[in-house]
Amino acid sequence: MVDALIAPEGSLEVLSQHEVVRLRDTSLGGLHELLRRCALAVLNSGSVEDDSRQVMERYRNFDIQVVQQERGIKLELRNAPAAAFVDGQMIRGIREHLFAVLRDLVYVHNEIRLHPRFDLMAPGGITDAVFHTLRNARALFPGQPPNLVVCWGGHSISRLEYEYAKRVGYELGLRGMDICTGCGPGAMKGPMKGAAVGHAKQHRSSGRYVGISEPGIIAAEPPNPIVNHLVIMPDMEKRLEAFVRIGHGFVVFPGGVGTMEELLYLFAILLHEENAEIPFPLILTGPVESADYFRRLEDFLTNTLGSAVSRRYQVILDDPVAVARAMRRGMEEVRRFRIARSDAFYFNWVLRIAPTLQTPFVPTHANMAGLSLHRDQPLHDLAANLRAAFSGIVSGNVKESGIQAIEAHGPFQMRGAADVMRSLDNLLDSFVREQRMRLPGRSYTPCYEIVV
Repeated sequence: MVDALIAPEGSLEVLSQHEVVRLRDTSLGGLHELLRRCALAVLNSGSVEDDSRQVMERYRNFDIQVVQQERGIKLELRNAPAAAFVDGQMIRGIREHLFAVLRDLVYVHNEIRLHPRFDLMAPGGITDAVFHTLRNARALFPGQPPNLVVCWGGHSISRLEYEYAKRVGYELGLRGMDICTGCGPGAMKGPMKGAAVGHAKQHRSSGRYVGISEPGIIAAEPPNPIVNHLVIMPDMEKRLEAFVRIGHGFVVFPGGVGTMEELLYLFAILLHEENAEIPFPLILTGPVESADYFRRLEDFLTNTLGSAVSRRYQVILDDPVAVARAMRRGMEEVRRFRIARSDAFYFNWVLRIAPTLQTPFVPTHANMAGLSLHRDQPLHDLAANLRAAFSGIVSGNVKESGIQAIEAHGPFQMRGAADVMRSLDNLLDSFVREQRMRLPGRSYTPCYEIVV
């Protein structure tokens, strides 16, 4: 472990004395423990551990303090992971991510939560908060045509699936497209790594590799080293809204419950009648060895949400070139639509997101048991409730609060219509068999029970 005093990199280099005082006072107050946890996740980049509580326990003596100086701030680290340093100097990318964490946590606390202009109980106010957080993080790029591809997929995937994700990223990069992911390992790292090579071959030095995380998940999925724009949103719902507001097209690789949460969030939006005419390129893809995975995924989607859901995506197996070409065509549709509607290229204001998708879902045992998992409701509402179910399982698998809740009260119980619950149970069983719940080699005990 290492002690160090770190100067800003990438964010917060130029501050007034008033801003320095606010940063120091905020970090010493109620945000200190949150800053400590998120900073440790960044410093632990490259770890093969996806249990956030074990990470915190291993480095329980780690601490971080904001040090005030006349010319700005520095971060004082105690007992930091040695892997974040080379010959006594912190790796530059990790230093940038560390100050991005401080920037976003303090901005959300001081300028969003404590500012009366943001009504976080109203849909418009929440979207406005998402916009301002992204803008403050310099993750919005006006003046560029649609070219940002959001890539979703699991952190626990096979080597074949990871290499395939790199190949898709490479083909996207060759065609001038940038990548946005959840910033972690596996299917989040692969497309970025491939795109970086594609950009290099095209001598494109301005490639964007945007990683969007949130405090509850970042310890289990620390930022990978390719990310050059890290954004920490305050909760999962604002993180998901950030993806759909800045992304122009979506590619989904094989994954587990986290990937299903993201995909169902998308369908809860796309199946709403107010979004029916909005072009939204969505491709599900993987190597030919993952064909059974996508077959089971499609069976689940059609069994729960009906055949209409299949019109909102396409499946392309084992063909990275076809994926990139289809996405390029989709980008052109998005460009024409945004021009016709006078919508911004850098932020999708037109998209309608229901309040239930913006309000943080707290996965308590009562809330999980009370989810409405039946077909006697609009399909977009069922998709939203299924998304919440997967969100709770993610929490029980890797988030400290969820793990503690399971230890205290036993597995989450979920109830619903028999056919919906059977489809859910079958999909979850396949994730367990294929080791998509935890990193390979980690034992897994389900944090949920299906009650029919």
